[in-house]
Amino acid sequence: MRKSLITIAVLGALAAPSFVFAADAAPASDFTASYNVGLFSQYIFRGLTQTNNKPALQGGFDVSHKSGLYIGGWASNVSWLRDNASIGTALYNSGGSLEIDLYGGFKTELGKTGLGIDLGALQYYYPGAHVNTNPKANTTELYGALSYGWLQAKLSGVVSNDAWGFGKKYGNPGYTLNGDERGAYYAELNANIPLADSGITALLHIGRQEFKDARYQAGGPDASYTDWKVGLTKGFDGGVNVGAFYTDTNISKANAADNWTYAGRNIGDSTGTVFVQKTF
Repeated sequence: MRKSLITIAVLGALAAPSFVFAADAAPASDFTASYNVGLFSQYIFRGLTQTNNKPALQGGFDVSHKSGLYIGGWASNVSWLRDNASIGTALYNSGGSLEIDLYGGFKTELGKTGLGIDLGALQYYYPGAHVNTNPKANTTELYGALSYGWLQAKLSGVVSNDAWGFGKKYGNPGYTLNGDERGAYYAELNANIPLADSGITALLHIGRQEFKDARYQAGGPDASYTDWKVGLTKGFDGGVNVGAFYTDTNISKANAADNWTYAGRNIGDSTGTVFVQKTF
C-alpha cells in the first residue's frame, strides 16, 4: 500500500510540470515565414539570360497565412539593362544592375480534389534611370495558376503600360508604335517530377511569351517567342538544394538581331545553368 502511494506521488510529481508546460506553451502562429538564398551560374528568366551568362546571387522571403494569403519579395543582380552601353543603345543611363520582385496573392486547394489554385500580382522593379526615349523596364503582372500533383499550368498577364523595355515609346526617336503592352501575356506549363525516393526532382517547362507590339523598330519582327527548360535538382538535409538545367528558345536570327541581342549575343540562345540554394 505504501509502495502504491509513493508511486502515485512520484507519477503525480512528474506529470505536474508537463501540465504546467502545456498550459504555458504559446499557441501556434497563423503565419509561416521562409527565406532563401542561392548562387546561380547565370540568371535565366523565361529562357533569356539576364546576366550575360555571368553568375547571379539571388534571395527572397515569403510570409503566408493559414487562410491562404501570402506576400513575398525576391531580388537578383542583372546586367541586360546596361549591356548595350558600349554601342549607345542601353535601356538605362545609370543603375539597372538589380531586379526586385514584390508579390502577393492567395493560394488554396479546391475542396479535397487535390487541385490547387494560386492567384496574385507581381511587380518587377529595376532601380535606376532609364533612357528617356525608351519605356521603363518596370512591369506589373497579374497571374493565375492551377496545379495538380507535380503538374502546374500558369498564365501571367501584363497590366502596366510598359513591359521590360517594350511599350508605346519603344523604337527610334520620332516613332510611335501601336499602343502599349497591357495585355501581353506569358503562358507556361511546368512539371516537377520526383524520381522515386532518390531526393532528385526532374524539372520540365515550356512557355510562350506573347507581346502586343514589341519590336525594336517599326516594321521589324515581333519579339514574341517560345522557351523551354529541362533539368534536375537534388535536395539535402538542412534545406540545401543543388541542380542544373538546360534552356533554349525559338528566337530566330532576325528576331534576335532586332530585339534580343545584348552585349553582341542572342540572350535566348541555348545554355546550361547550375546552382546551389539554401532555404530557411
